[in-house]
Amino acid sequence: MADPPGVTLPSGRPALLASDLDGTLLREDGSISARTRAAIHAAQEVGIGVLFVTARPPRWLASVADAVGGHGTVIAGNGAWVYDVHGRRVTQERGFDRTQVLGLVRRLRRALPDVGFAAERASGPHIEAVFHARHPESDPAGAVAGPIEGLSGETVGKLLATAPGLSDDELLARVGAVVGSGGVLAYSGAPGLAEISAPGVTKAAALARWCAAHGIPAGAVWAFGDMPNDLPMLRWAGASFAVANAHADVHNEATHRCPSNENDGVAQVVEALLGRFTPRVQRVTRE
Repeated sequence: MADPPGVTLPSGRPALLASDLDGTLLREDGSISARTRAAIHAAQEVGIGVLFVTARPPRWLASVADAVGGHGTVIAGNGAWVYDVHGRRVTQERGFDRTQVLGLVRRLRRALPDVGFAAERASGPHIEAVFHARHPESDPAGAVAGPIEGLSGETVGKLLATAPGLSDDELLARVGAVVGSGGVLAYSGAPGLAEISAPGVTKAAALARWCAAHGIPAGAVWAFGDMPNDLPMLRWAGASFAVANAHADVHNEATHRCPSNENDGVAQVVEALLGRFTPRVQRVTRE
């Protein structure tokens, strides 16, 4: 079976396909197309694992539960959590303690007087009134409201910062200058948002741990992404794919290309891969 137009596959057969969700596997409306869902299930049926590696917090993952494999696992929060979607529970957690968060908050308030914060935790977010996220799920029912200094002692997987009036580039540059080695600054494409993880917490680090526990070497992983927060994972994997709609930095570093998320690029790669070993695999027509 020939590779689809615009797609050249690496040689060999991967043990695992690791994919980002928003902007990569999911369509712009956040849904998984029938074609992509069928391709994921077909890969799993022939023994190729599929693992979602996302910036989303655990509370945003119920909508993809039916597409997660039998392992039931999603790496969430840019690597802060390993989450059992089927059991609705966090199984591993790496993040900031309260003292670390408040130290960062103090320094950022001095540098950015209009900054607003939210803290993502396994139990849900703690959100300040001046936090201006532009996402429909950013202020869920049941969130703890109030100044971030009122945080409980629960581990914070991600500290989020917004500052009205700054462009994305300005916000990231100014936050990054303050954070330095005190955290990992990530950009997942959410407008006006700086995402800060604890030192050493990345998609790549969490994926590497999961793969080591399952006996999968980096060279047997194909990874898919679209934004700079995916870069550590794409660099770590044996082969990496930038979807056509990806950020320029991702295109520059990924080893391979595939069509956009709206054109089911990940599914097209999976179909072509399966065609090497199971020629009768049928393409599911896009909805």
